[in-house]
Formats: sequence, C-alpha cells, structure tokens
Amino acid sequence: MAATRLMVSTTNIGTSSSLLFKAAASPFFKPRHFSLCFNNTTKLVSKKRSFTCSALYRPDFQIKEEGTPETLDYRVFFVDNSGKKISPWHDIPLHVGDGTFNFIVEIPKESSAKMEVATDEIFTPIKQDTKKGKLRYYPYNINWNYGLLPQTWEDPSFANPDVDGAFGDNDPVDVVEIGQTRGNIGQLMKVKPLGCLAMIDEGELDWKIVAISLDDPKASLVNDIDDVEKHFPGTLTAIRDWFRDYKIPDGKPANNFGLGNKAANKAYALKVITETNESWANLVKRSTPAGELSLV
Repeated sequence: MAATRLMVSTTNIGTSSSLLFKAAASPFFKPRHFSLCFNNTTKLVSKKRSFTCSALYRPDFQIKEEGTPETLDYRVFFVDNSGKKISPWHDIPLHVGDGTFNFIVEIPKESSAKMEVATDEIFTPIKQDTKKGKLRYYPYNINWNYGLLPQTWEDPSFANPDVDGAFGDNDPVDVVEIGQTRGNIGQLMKVKPLGCLAMIDEGELDWKIVAISLDDPKASLVNDIDDVEKHFPGTLTAIRDWFRDYKIPDGKPANNFGLGNKAANKAYALKVITETNESWANLVKRSTPAGELSLV
C-alpha cells in the first residue's frame, strides 16, 4: 500500500482588500471554477475559471505526498482546505497582480531528479518523469529552481512565426528562477519575469521564462533582461548552455535556440505568457482538442 503523508508547509494567501478567495475543486471538469476580479470601478466580477483575469487570489493549499520519493508510484498532490485534490496546472491562478505571477517549483535547484507535472493524470500531480519504465535524472544538477507557470500551455498545433514556425511542446510554460533560495517540490513562489529563451527541443518550441522570486534580496535590482547580466553575471549564458547540452551525455544532439540564440527581454516574455495563457484558456474551454491531457 502506497505511503501517504501530508506536508505541514501550507501556502497562505494574501489578496487585494484583504479578501481571501478559495478555489472550488471537483473530480469532474465542469464550468465550475470561479475567481473574483476587480474591474476599474472596484466592483467584483464573477468569472468562470480565471482564464486571463489579472486581479487575484492565491489559494490556500497543502502538499500531499503519495508513495516513496524516487519510485515509480511517487506523486505530489495539491489539496485545498477541505481536503479535496486540485490541479496545480489548472486551479492555481497564473496572475498575482502588479505584473507578477505564481510559479510552481517542480525541480529544486541543485538537484537532478526530473520532476514534472503529470499533464495526462487526473489532478495533474507532480511525479518523476520516466523513460522506458525507468526514472529519469539529469546528468548533472540543475542550478536554478525550475518549474511551471500555471494556466499556461504551449499549443502543439500553433506554428510560431517568430521561431521558424516551431510548434509548441504540449506542456505548461517552464520557468527558470534565478534567486538564491532553494525551493521545495510543489512550492508556490511569487515571481516577476525578466526575459525568456526560445529553446527548440527535437523540433518543438519549449519556452524558458527567466524570472526571480520577489522574496530574493536582489529582486528589486533586476527588472529586465539587461539587469540579469549586471547583477547575476554569466547566468544567462549558463542557463542557455545548460539547456543546450543536457541531453548530450545521453547521446542526443544539442538543443537549439530561436530568436537569434539570445534571451529576449521582459516585454517579450510577457507576450509569451499572455499568448500561452490564452492557449490554456482555449484548452480548458475545449475550443482546442485536449488529446490525452487531463483537464481536471
């Protein structure tokens, strides 16, 4: 019988006007997720699932581990205060407000187990990726907190004209968080984007948003891509080289990068986030075929 334990670390949430909004959860996808957004007159507007809403709450949740780490049955679930499972991909809002976003840590810095949200499993828990039935590890540690932006999706049917017509990789958008604190699997961080890299992985477009936690001591010093080199010298090159080369030890070719092999600025990163949030909205509204993806 798989072991289950509930971690005591709870993400506690603050909101505009001291109001706390909690996400409802259900084992079946229906137009049932409501968020509350403030319009320009400060009236409350009810919306079904916060597709592109930018006002926002951050829901209370706890992390529930099932199984044993570094085994095939290990899962990290997210549960709300009523004990119901929720999806970190669909039910955690993207926007925090004031141009900042929620970031979910999948792989803590200085670790090598390839953890990821299981987009094809109900409630999309975090698990360790596998290949041919074996757990996957990077050939060396990743040097930054790595994870996803919730409520984003790289549409595999969209040929991006900015990146030689490459199609999306069918996953949420990845984040490389460059702050000094090591996160935990499933931790929610409030981050601001600084730029992005357009990685091409076996022909698929796999955006890497470079961001920093607002709790980092240097957060106030970095606000765009040029600030990264000034205050974190060599970091952008190190990120690009890491993702370019990490598959080489397994006998695969190096990954490539679009946009002139350079990191784009914050404005472009925000464009990517907006577009992929819209793609996610179309996905969960079933305007776009989901295939094997879980919408619960």
